[in-house]
Amino acid sequence: LFQDLLKAVARETGAPFSMDEPSLKVVADHIRSCSFLIADGVMPSNEGRGYVLRRIIRRAVRHGYKLGQKQAFFYKLVPDLVKAMGDAYPELKEKQAQIEEALKNEESRFAQTLETGMALLENALTKGSNKLDGEIIFKLYDTYGFPYDLTADICRERNIDLDEEGFNREMEAQRARARAAQNFKANAQLDYTGADTEFTGYEKRSQDTKIIALYKGSEAVDELQAGEAGVVVLEQTPFYAESGGQVGDVGFIVSGENRFRVEDTQKIKAAVHGQFGAVVSGRLKVGDAVSAEIDNDIRDSIMRNHSVTHLMHKTLRDVLGTHVEQKGSLQNAELTRFDISHPQGISAEEIAEVERRVNAAIIANVPVKVETMSIEDAQKSGAMMLFGEKYGDFVRVITMGDYSTELCGGTHVARTGDIGFFKIISEGGIAAGIRRVEAITGLAALAWAQNQESLMKNIIAEVKAQTEKDVLAKIQANAANTKALEKELAKAKAELAVHAGAKLLDNAKDLGAAKLVAAQIEANAAALREIVTDLTGKSDNAVILLAAVNDGKVSLCAGVSKPLTNKVKAGDLVKFAAEQVGGKGGGRPDLAQAGGTDASQVGTMLDSAEGWVREKL
Repeated sequence: LFQDLLKAVARETGAPFSMDEPSLKVVADHIRSCSFLIADGVMPSNEGRGYVLRRIIRRAVRHGYKLGQKQAFFYKLVPDLVKAMGDAYPELKEKQAQIEEALKNEESRFAQTLETGMALLENALTKGSNKLDGEIIFKLYDTYGFPYDLTADICRERNIDLDEEGFNREMEAQRARARAAQNFKANAQLDYTGADTEFTGYEKRSQDTKIIALYKGSEAVDELQAGEAGVVVLEQTPFYAESGGQVGDVGFIVSGENRFRVEDTQKIKAAVHGQFGAVVSGRLKVGDAVSAEIDNDIRDSIMRNHSVTHLMHKTLRDVLGTHVEQKGSLQNAELTRFDISHPQGISAEEIAEVERRVNAAIIANVPVKVETMSIEDAQKSGAMMLFGEKYGDFVRVITMGDYSTELCGGTHVARTGDIGFFKIISEGGIAAGIRRVEAITGLAALAWAQNQESLMKNIIAEVKAQTEKDVLAKIQANAANTKALEKELAKAKAELAVHAGAKLLDNAKDLGAAKLVAAQIEANAAALREIVTDLTGKSDNAVILLAAVNDGKVSLCAGVSKPLTNKVKAGDLVKFAAEQVGGKGGGRPDLAQAGGTDASQVGTMLDSAEGWVREKL
């Protein structure tokens, strides 16, 4: 069963084929497990089952590295796996491209740090200790992406123990730093011991109620006066507390002339809502009878953005694939922001299809049904549940016709048509394998469309087009004209640089068997190459080393007249020079280029060229 996979691993890594080579076995086993996980909808991430997948991939890549393969290879084994097992498991064939893309992306990300991390680890392991320090293990994990068990694998091969306690200390220190860096709201510091809040906001937008606690800063107080900021806890409240991505409600708490502006609503305990804000007139006291009134316009906008998120979630899975999972969300009055697991950018065609399907569901204007049921019944109904989430015995299930069924505790529109109009305004990556989609609805979407129309009119006027249809042709013509002018300018600059470079030979240093030019000039990398080629072509014994600094980066070019290349090689010269300016490079014996990052060493580097060339001569 494994022979063909083992041969494929040997082929891609360049290692000799052997049924007994452990690293070949590891990679062959891991390509199976990784491919089946991805086909099942799991994507590499830093948590849960996604992290299990990431650890397996990185372990396989490390064994490929051990076999001598420093380039991406793991994803190239997928066709061999499909050939061996695709008939028995057709999902491998169906999702082959997706599996290859996910593995390739993950492998390339790890490859960027693997070599550096391995060098750090090798250095640590050669110090003679029989235990690897916890700080090193943590640095490999935190900086270079080495899972703990990967480092443990490598150490096990060398009979080296791991300082697990030290690693755990470093991990806990990092968590403490993260906790300290977070901007906790005041609710994290409120010592509340009273009754739970009765939330009435699903049915009501206003509520006659009573104040049962007041806070000024983190201190419980009996009253708040005009101008003072604080937190109000009510017996019953229509104000939704931020949860599940939906922001908290805003509005007013009123008692006669006494008014408290609610700027945010947060949970100060699991079942206790705190209204954060300030007294704008009069005063509030514990025990006061008040009227709590949410801002209806803002609540409506939030509900539109929350409800459309359910439609968008289902549609993204339909269009992109069932591997798509929610990784975070935000719904406020301005937009809905939705993070999903997806290994690559969402194409313009895919975005257009998502918009078409979501707007079709809105136009259908189906009722939004809200039911409370047992978790078992919810599972039977096919309601979408988030992996890793904790649910109680009873849950709220939000159903939008045949378009979406999902567990949710937020507030929603009565019918999908209430959403109005849906438009995706941005899409981009925020982490490895995580994409962020931002969208707008209702009047915000209308305002966006009107702004786009105004922008188009300005573009038409600016490029002097007759109609919208002519705009693209005008822009393309202008771009082509600009490109032609830039090409002419670059050519003119290069000719001037070559003309100026010709004078450098007049001042060349005579080393007997060769004439040396080592100088810094103003030119780009392309011009350097032309100048060096021109100078070496004009002499039978020239050795040229030119440097230029642009935007803090060093460009180098070395050239040697062909009769001299048996003694002095341009590739060796430019490598010698590049190492002194924090770079690397190489090339042919007669022409070579390099780059560097330390411009402060250019003068010293050029001065050292004479000694190097004399030694070669």
